[in-house]
Amino acid sequence: MSQAEGVNVQRRRVLIASTAAIGAAGVAAVATPFVRSWYPSAKAEAAGAAVTQDIGSIEDGQMIVVKYRGKPIYVVKRTEDMVAGLESVKPLLSDPESDASLQPEYCKNPTRSLDPTLLVVEGVCTHLGCAPNYRPDVGAVDLGGNDWYGGFFCPCHGSKYDLAGRVYSGVPAPLNLPVPEYGMDGTILTVGEA
Repeated sequence: MSQAEGVNVQRRRVLIASTAAIGAAGVAAVATPFVRSWYPSAKAEAAGAAVTQDIGSIEDGQMIVVKYRGKPIYVVKRTEDMVAGLESVKPLLSDPESDASLQPEYCKNPTRSLDPTLLVVEGVCTHLGCAPNYRPDVGAVDLGGNDWYGGFFCPCHGSKYDLAGRVYSGVPAPLNLPVPEYGMDGTILTVGEA
């Protein structure tokens, strides 16, 4: 009798199929957490999501701060006088037309905004990343007296920005404050989407 005659082929096929199925299940069990580790965490997904804020209760001249992607976004409701002062400060600015600065195409205008009365900028100094202070007081002696029409002042190194986030000449900051993508729907501001 040869050895091939004593082998149960049906049983061998069942054992091979069972072993292969258990092996495939084991590979899937090991691979699933590995593949899931490639997906961003819920915190990371939320950090990139658009942020909405109802700005209907902001008073004229007031500023609020909204967090977007870990950065402060300054939202200022400018008065008519503040908007009018934007033209007066132009000769004192480094980049008055915002040619070298970051802003969406729809904000490439003298007010750097969709609505002239609403300013939306990243509250991060373009010099070293400090947070500039909101100083709307016109003529502040410590900021230049008659040459100060209100804006933002970075106390760390003395950089100054006007009420459109444009940087003054002769200060350490090289660029205007960036304007993020944003949109308006009534009184609802959405930062991160146009």
